[in-house]
Amino acid sequence: MGIIERETTGLGQLEAVEGKSANGEGDVAGLLRSPENDGRIGVDYVGSLIQRVSANSVQEIDRLISYLRTLREGLHDEGERVRREIVEFATLNQAAMQSTKLIAESLSHLKRPDAPASTQEIS
Repeated sequence: MGIIERETTGLGQLEAVEGKSANGEGDVAGLLRSPENDGRIGVDYVGSLIQRVSANSVQEIDRLISYLRTLREGLHDEGERVRREIVEFATLNQAAMQSTKLIAESLSHLKRPDAPASTQEIS
Protein backbone atom coordinates (compact mmCIF):
# COMPACT_ATOMS: atom_id res chain seq x y z
CA MET A 1 0.00 0.00 0.00
CA GLY A 2 1.44 3.40 -0.98
CA ILE A 3 1.38 6.64 0.98
CA ILE A 4 -1.48 8.11 -1.05
CA GLU A 5 -3.59 5.00 -0.60
CA ARG A 6 -2.92 4.94 3.15
CA GLU A 7 -3.88 8.61 3.57
CA THR A 8 -7.00 8.21 1.43
CA THR A 9 -8.02 5.14 3.39
CA GLY A 10 -7.26 6.94 6.64
CA LEU A 11 -9.39 9.91 5.68
CA GLY A 12 -12.23 7.63 4.65
CA GLN A 13 -12.02 5.84 7.96
CA LEU A 14 -11.87 9.18 9.77
CA GLU A 15 -15.01 10.39 8.03
CA ALA A 16 -16.71 7.11 8.87
CA VAL A 17 -15.65 7.41 12.50
CA GLU A 18 -16.77 11.03 12.72
CA GLY A 19 -20.13 10.10 11.21
CA LYS A 20 -20.58 7.14 13.53
CA SER A 21 -19.35 8.96 16.63
CA ALA A 22 -21.83 11.75 15.97
CA ASN A 23 -24.58 9.10 16.01
CA GLY A 24 -23.06 7.33 19.00
CA GLU A 25 -22.35 4.17 16.98
CA GLY A 26 -18.58 4.43 16.48
CA ASP A 27 -15.73 3.43 18.71
CA VAL A 28 -13.29 6.31 18.25
CA ALA A 29 -10.91 5.09 20.94
CA GLY A 30 -10.72 1.64 19.32
CA LEU A 31 -10.03 3.12 15.90
CA LEU A 32 -7.37 5.43 17.28
CA ARG A 33 -5.63 2.47 18.92
CA SER A 34 -5.92 0.09 15.97
CA PRO A 35 -2.54 -0.86 14.48
CA GLU A 36 -3.67 -0.58 10.86
CA ASN A 37 -4.36 3.14 10.99
CA ASP A 38 -0.64 3.88 11.47
CA GLY A 39 -1.48 6.76 13.86
CA ARG A 40 -2.59 9.01 11.00
CA ILE A 41 -6.33 8.77 11.72
CA GLY A 42 -5.79 9.77 15.33
CA VAL A 43 -3.83 12.84 14.30
CA ASP A 44 -6.39 13.73 11.64
CA TYR A 45 -9.28 13.24 14.06
CA VAL A 46 -7.67 15.31 16.80
CA GLY A 47 -6.71 17.98 14.27
CA SER A 48 -10.26 18.07 12.93
CA LEU A 49 -11.68 18.24 16.43
CA ILE A 50 -9.33 21.08 17.43
CA GLN A 51 -10.18 22.94 14.22
CA ARG A 52 -13.92 22.70 14.92
CA VAL A 53 -13.54 23.77 18.54
CA SER A 54 -11.25 26.65 17.65
CA ALA A 55 -13.58 27.76 14.83
CA ASN A 56 -16.43 28.03 17.32
CA SER A 57 -14.19 29.96 19.71
CA VAL A 58 -13.04 32.33 16.97
CA GLN A 59 -16.64 32.96 15.93
CA GLU A 60 -17.61 33.71 19.53
CA ILE A 61 -14.65 36.09 19.90
CA ASP A 62 -15.65 37.83 16.66
CA ARG A 63 -19.21 38.22 17.97
CA LEU A 64 -17.91 39.66 21.24
CA ILE A 65 -15.62 42.09 19.41
CA SER A 66 -18.56 43.24 17.29
CA TYR A 67 -20.72 43.63 20.40
CA LEU A 68 -18.00 45.61 22.21
CA ARG A 69 -17.54 47.88 19.18
CA THR A 70 -21.28 48.55 19.17
CA LEU A 71 -21.15 49.35 22.89
CA ARG A 72 -18.15 51.63 22.34
CA GLU A 73 -19.98 53.55 19.60
CA GLY A 74 -23.05 53.83 21.84
CA LEU A 75 -20.95 55.13 24.74
CA HIS A 76 -19.24 57.62 22.43
CA ASP A 77 -22.60 58.86 21.13
CA GLU A 78 -23.97 59.11 24.67
CA GLY A 79 -20.87 61.01 25.78
CA GLU A 80 -21.33 63.48 22.93
CA ARG A 81 -24.99 63.94 23.88
CA VAL A 82 -24.08 64.62 27.52
CA ARG A 83 -21.37 67.07 26.42
CA ARG A 84 -23.87 68.98 24.26
CA GLU A 85 -26.37 69.11 27.13
CA ILE A 86 -23.70 70.40 29.52
CA VAL A 87 -22.76 73.16 27.06
CA GLU A 88 -26.44 74.01 26.64
CA PHE A 89 -26.93 74.09 30.42
CA ALA A 90 -23.83 76.27 30.93
CA THR A 91 -25.08 78.71 28.28
CA LEU A 92 -28.53 78.84 29.87
CA ASN A 93 -26.98 79.27 33.33
CA GLN A 94 -24.80 82.15 32.07
CA ALA A 95 -27.84 83.86 30.52
CA ALA A 96 -29.79 83.44 33.76
CA MET A 97 -26.91 84.97 35.76
CA GLN A 98 -26.70 87.94 33.39
CA SER A 99 -30.47 88.48 33.57
CA THR A 100 -30.39 88.33 37.37
CA LYS A 101 -27.53 90.84 37.46
CA LEU A 102 -29.42 93.24 35.14
CA ILE A 103 -32.58 92.94 37.23
CA ALA A 104 -30.61 93.59 40.43
CA GLU A 105 -28.95 96.69 38.89
CA SER A 106 -32.31 97.97 37.63
CA LEU A 107 -33.86 97.55 41.05
CA SER A 108 -30.97 99.38 42.72
CA HIS A 109 -31.61 102.43 40.46
CA LEU A 110 -35.30 102.44 41.39
CA LYS A 111 -34.50 102.82 45.06
CA ARG A 112 -35.83 106.15 46.34
CA PRO A 113 -33.34 108.28 48.19
CA ASP A 114 -35.86 109.28 50.87
CA ALA A 115 -37.03 105.70 51.51
CA PRO A 116 -36.20 104.26 54.92
CA ALA A 117 -33.19 101.92 55.05
CA SER A 118 -35.10 99.30 57.00
CA THR A 119 -38.62 98.61 58.21
CA GLN A 120 -37.64 99.22 61.83
CA GLU A 121 -37.25 102.94 61.26
CA ILE A 122 -40.88 103.25 60.09
CA SER A 123 -42.38 102.54 63.49
